[in-house]
Amino acid sequence: MTRTTHTYLDHAATTPMVSEAVAAMSAQLPRLGNASSLHASGRAARRVVEESRETIARALGARPSEIVFTAGGTEADNLAVKGLFWSRHAGDPRRRRVLASAVEHHAVLDAVSWLGSFAGAEVEWLPVDSLGRVDVEAARASIESDPESVALVTLMWVNNEVGTTQPVEELVALARPHGIPVHSDAVQAVGQLPVDFAFAGVDALTVSGHKVGGPVGVGALVVRRETDLVPLLHGGGQERDVRSGTLDVAAVAGFAAALDVAVASRDDLAHRLVELRGELVRQVLTAVPDAELNGDPGPDVSARLPGNAHFSFPGCEGDSLLLLLDARGIECSTGSACSAGVAEPSHVLIAMGRDQERARGSLRFSLGHTSTRADVDALGEAIGPVVERARSAGLVNASGGRF
Repeated sequence: MTRTTHTYLDHAATTPMVSEAVAAMSAQLPRLGNASSLHASGRAARRVVEESRETIARALGARPSEIVFTAGGTEADNLAVKGLFWSRHAGDPRRRRVLASAVEHHAVLDAVSWLGSFAGAEVEWLPVDSLGRVDVEAARASIESDPESVALVTLMWVNNEVGTTQPVEELVALARPHGIPVHSDAVQAVGQLPVDFAFAGVDALTVSGHKVGGPVGVGALVVRRETDLVPLLHGGGQERDVRSGTLDVAAVAGFAAALDVAVASRDDLAHRLVELRGELVRQVLTAVPDAELNGDPGPDVSARLPGNAHFSFPGCEGDSLLLLLDARGIECSTGSACSAGVAEPSHVLIAMGRDQERARGSLRFSLGHTSTRADVDALGEAIGPVVERARSAGLVNASGGRF
């Protein structure tokens, strides 16, 4: 089938750059200067970096000195999880337990698993309920069973697959009396939900440029000044000796410009996305009545991400649905784009109690700043026939035929 339209419903994977970010990057790309150099060109580059750092700090409720630039969310997550563990464990070998939710993004999930396999960490996966929200009482019991042995707690701000917000502040309240640091991956939250580093009380917070209308390849770990981290990278000692490497001045400028716009327009965007998502859910469930909406149903933005709608379609394979929709010019996701192409059920849905068939037959539709009612209507028109075709193909294939 030839594409006649293009409908982008995968903003959680990456969202189009805003014009302000493009302009900020374009202004810096022709300019010469390493931000670590002491000559005039270097000082000019450093000025751009520090002004961008101030903008990002202001947007996130942090101090400029708490912003550590990275190459993106994955690096920031790894720096937080591994850096905190190594620092805490070196200070006291008893601190070897790492508590993480069972529904973390793979950037955290796999980093934590690596610590368990290669660094002597004792990993505990905190359970979630049927909506994908961490069980606070289970976390309390885990922490209070032996608080002196806990190296860190890591809990995402909002789930990237099903959109359910997490009780970050409640876990901070449990960990703080014992001096246990808490890290939160807020990559999906920033720009759609209020994220205030100081108010939340976390010790480390991950953000990424391309999720808020900035460029790919730049992000930040917000780290309290009194928090010790062992660096992943060694070299020039940039970024408080926490993250060595020559900074991409243009990308940093684009990131700052995009985040500034995203936070300023957040409330208006969230209100618009809540309405669009509500219509998307209505149209999908009208076309496919037995589809299952996953995650917190909302619409309260304190409970879920405004632009996320995640469904399971009984009798279907998510990959088949994705490709059939793609052939019609509609782009979405089977979950986390970082694990796309791997024929495994979503670990998030499994942790929520779904069986493997439902976990495999799921799609995530995520809206963003360029989304329109026309995008929702295009999906509403296509999803019924696509699900019917996927189910028919599945039945033919299961009976030994070809499709």
